[in-house]
Amino acid sequence: MEERNWTQVTEFIFTGFTDRLDLQVPLFMMFLLIFVITLVGNLGMIVLIRVNPRLHTPMYFFLSNLSFLDICYSSSITPRLLADLLAERKVISYAACFTQFYFYAVFATTECYLLAVMAYDRYVAICNPLLYTVVMSTRVCALLVAGSYMAGILNALVHTSIALRLSFCGPNVINNFYCEGPPLFALSCSDTHVNDIVMFVVVGFNMITTNLTVLISYICILDTILRVLSAEGRRKAFSTCASHLMAVTIFYGALASMYSRPSSRQSQKLDKVASVFYTVVTPMLNPLIYSLRNKEVKDTLRKMLKRKVLLTQNHLCRI
Repeated sequence: MEERNWTQVTEFIFTGFTDRLDLQVPLFMMFLLIFVITLVGNLGMIVLIRVNPRLHTPMYFFLSNLSFLDICYSSSITPRLLADLLAERKVISYAACFTQFYFYAVFATTECYLLAVMAYDRYVAICNPLLYTVVMSTRVCALLVAGSYMAGILNALVHTSIALRLSFCGPNVINNFYCEGPPLFALSCSDTHVNDIVMFVVVGFNMITTNLTVLISYICILDTILRVLSAEGRRKAFSTCASHLMAVTIFYGALASMYSRPSSRQSQKLDKVASVFYTVVTPMLNPLIYSLRNKEVKDTLRKMLKRKVLLTQNHLCRI
């Protein structure tokens, strides 16, 4: 049997978000601000839902899980991006690269399914309000969230396990700022045909399943809303699902902009911009969308701030 003369790659090098030195510090400051807002906004959303008994409903239970996911999702990508913006050589070890790839796949897939679950929740609340408390019981909500996480874990295990069987013996430069399937497969010196097929089938199944759930849910919601006679009823119905619909549109819009276009040298810069919006910016937008458009969340935040101000004033008076 002929011996292969190659050395296994032990590290990868990112090209990074940009190679312009004059932009690296400004971009670092901007992405750091986005990351801080992401952490504060999503943690704040979880705390608000936790402390207000009025928000202990299925919709806010799912929203708190979405905020937790956004924290994890952003944390799997952004810290590395920030470090590499200030690093001269953007190196990541073989093990760290596949670890990032695994967790990125877990959180991204789980968020797809959780957004679909939230669409189903809005469908039941608006189209079958009398059955809502029965259909969306505590047990059912917990199972739906657990199922979303299970889908994410299984999806990541499938992609990571078949990626680990690949050999990397040639170039080790990843034309991106994080470890993702297609750029990794392009560097492999072994056959990636199975990986490409599995990614196409599994990702396609996940996208079709979640997108159809969202689409069918909102078609039914729209039909129900249009049959509501009072303008006030229509306004309230639209208000309850407008925030979620906006979050879904941003998430899937950014995702579609990444994967709907064939990769080429000319599109690589656009791909990176779409990637940074999808992985870094979107987790920041969700708590802003829900806090600015949701009256109950705004009321809870206002009451907490008033209570904090009163406590501060009382403390100062005692001094």
